[in-house]
Amino acid sequence: MTSLFKFLSILPLWLAQGLGAALGWLVFVCSGVYRRRFLANARQAGLSRRQWLPAVAAAGKLTAELPRLWFGSAVPVSWRGAEHVEAALLRGKGLVFLTPHLGCFEVAAQAYALRYGLTQQPMTVLFRPHRKPWLRELVAQARTRPGLHAAPATMAGVKQMVKALKRGQSLGLLPDQVPPAGLGVWAPFFGRDAYTMTLSARLVRQTDATVLLAWGERLPWGRGFTVHVQPMEQALSSDATLAATQINAAMEQLVLACPQQYLWGYARYKQPRQDA
Repeated sequence: MTSLFKFLSILPLWLAQGLGAALGWLVFVCSGVYRRRFLANARQAGLSRRQWLPAVAAAGKLTAELPRLWFGSAVPVSWRGAEHVEAALLRGKGLVFLTPHLGCFEVAAQAYALRYGLTQQPMTVLFRPHRKPWLRELVAQARTRPGLHAAPATMAGVKQMVKALKRGQSLGLLPDQVPPAGLGVWAPFFGRDAYTMTLSARLVRQTDATVLLAWGERLPWGRGFTVHVQPMEQALSSDATLAATQINAAMEQLVLACPQQYLWGYARYKQPRQDA
C-alpha cells in the first residue's frame, strides 16, 4: 500500500483533486448511509443547496490529495494571519492550533512545520492509531517529518503534548472529532448537542498556551492551498462544558466561512465509543 501511495504521489495536484471530486460524487450517490448523514448535517447547519453541493466533491478531493501531501513534492501554500503565529511563538508559552474538518487539515500542519517547525518550534499533532496495523504504520510514517511530530490519542500521547507545550512548542488538534466516552462533554454544535473533547481546553489551562484557529483552504484547479489563522475571540472558560461550547462556536464560525469545503459526511453527532 505504501508503494501505491508513493506512485499516486507523482500525480499533479489538479489531476489528483479532479479524480477525488469524481470519487466524492461516487460515494455520495452509492452510499445511502453516507448521503443521509451528509444531508442531515448540512440541514442542521441551515445550509442551502448551493452552499453544501460543492462539499460533495471536496470530500473526495481530501482523500485523493493525501498521497501527494504525504509522499510527494511540496505543494504551493500561502498564509493569511501568519502574524498571529509569530506573536504566539514570541510569547513562548506554547501554541494550540484548533482546526475543524474543513478544507485540507493535513496541509495546515505541514505548512507550519515547513515555515516554523525547522527554525523555531516544532508541532505535535494528535492522531488516533488505526486498528489495521498496515494503515497505522503508513499514517505514522507519513505524518512524521522534520518539524512535525505525531502523538497517539493515548495517555502517553497526552503526556507528550503537555511536555511539548511546556517547552513552548505547538500542538495541532481537531476539536470537532468525537472522543471516546469519558473524555468529552455534550455541547451544542450548530444547535444540536455533540460529544466534544475537553482535552484542548485542559491543555490550555494547564500550560497557559495561546489558542489559534486555523484551517487550510483548497484553491481551485490545483493551485495549492491558503492557510488561514485567527485568534480565539475570548479566553476559554475554566468550566469544561462552557469551554467546549466556546470551541464549538469558534469551529462553527470557521465552517460557515467556507461550508463548501467542510466534511459534512463526518459522523459528528454519533455516540462516543467505549474505549478503555
